[in-house]
Amino acid sequence: MNFFKKLFSSGKKATKDHEKSEIDVNDLSQKKEANYLEKDTINVIKKEPKLEKKSDSEPKTEKKKSFFKKLLVKTNQNNLDKSLEKTSNSFFEKIKKAVVGKKKVDIEVLDNLEEILITSDVGVKTTIKIIDAIESRVAKEKYTNPQELDIILKEEIGNIIFDEINEDLNVNDKPYVILVVGVNGVGKTTSIGKLAKFFKTQGLSVIIGAADTFRAAAVEQLDEWAKRAEVDIIKQQMGSDPASVSYDALKSAINNNKDVVIIDTAGRLHNKINLMNELSKISRVLQKLKINAPNEILLVLDGSTGQNAFEQAKQFSEATKVTSMMVTKLDGTAKGGVVIGISDQLNIPIKFIGTGESIDDIEIFDKKVFVESFFQNKII
Repeated sequence: MNFFKKLFSSGKKATKDHEKSEIDVNDLSQKKEANYLEKDTINVIKKEPKLEKKSDSEPKTEKKKSFFKKLLVKTNQNNLDKSLEKTSNSFFEKIKKAVVGKKKVDIEVLDNLEEILITSDVGVKTTIKIIDAIESRVAKEKYTNPQELDIILKEEIGNIIFDEINEDLNVNDKPYVILVVGVNGVGKTTSIGKLAKFFKTQGLSVIIGAADTFRAAAVEQLDEWAKRAEVDIIKQQMGSDPASVSYDALKSAINNNKDVVIIDTAGRLHNKINLMNELSKISRVLQKLKINAPNEILLVLDGSTGQNAFEQAKQFSEATKVTSMMVTKLDGTAKGGVVIGISDQLNIPIKFIGTGESIDDIEIFDKKVFVESFFQNKII
């Protein structure tokens, strides 16, 4: 049974964390990567008591479930409805105009639907796949009226969203290391704060690594979010080696028996080779302490930018192995359709959605709930 399951199976509330500590260590950027294992890392975090061990009397035959799969039931439909309200209203207003006065779904209706999907930031390739599927069903199943179009459109959008999440977390594979990537301005720092608070409220102990040491004020901003989330943070001076910060964060997590490590990275995409080299170096250094680290590379995207978000996702997925995504700022935009295209074209699961500016405004992505919120309006 993996450590996530142990923490959630009993349904106990999270134990109160000790006061958050901060670590400022001297700049290690001049030290060679090969010496990371030999150096004695400065570690002044107050060691927290180990989390209470769960009973070993649980049935061994119980099927393992992913941490994320178990929490899908907590997705708040009302929050998603509010976040996707502008997207849904805009989308269905256009469709209603396209089918007004129509008694059947004909070529003209499908052509109009294709244009609406594209202008709603679903993307050309994904739109063509949806339209082809609808045309096939209309011909085969003899759908004829706009009311039925509503049903099949909803089904086909649901079918096209990629939501496969790996359930094969290793038993006791802690700390779980998440490397967060994304360009500046997408809400990466805010998202890390939300993630830290989210994991903490689920009973997990969290530590943040402030490895974006290039952007001015990045460390200070992340430190503020760590205080709001009431979690520990490892930080160094601006300009420090990101791999050094990452190493110190993971070592502190191991020494203090932390469950989750969330590592921020520089939001630079102007040079893909530099980005690849930096992320590769961080991964190599982390693997000196934990062979399969990072467990996850989470890409943060700004949903309000529409197709620009798709292009960012495409470039990052080419530069590094992105394993999951978080889409932010959906609450203030009518461009939520980009979620459909990104999920379909890149085959990367979306795990989280940002639903507002508060630290608690985060939801686990469930495609069924997402589709229901997207279709909160009706064609007719």
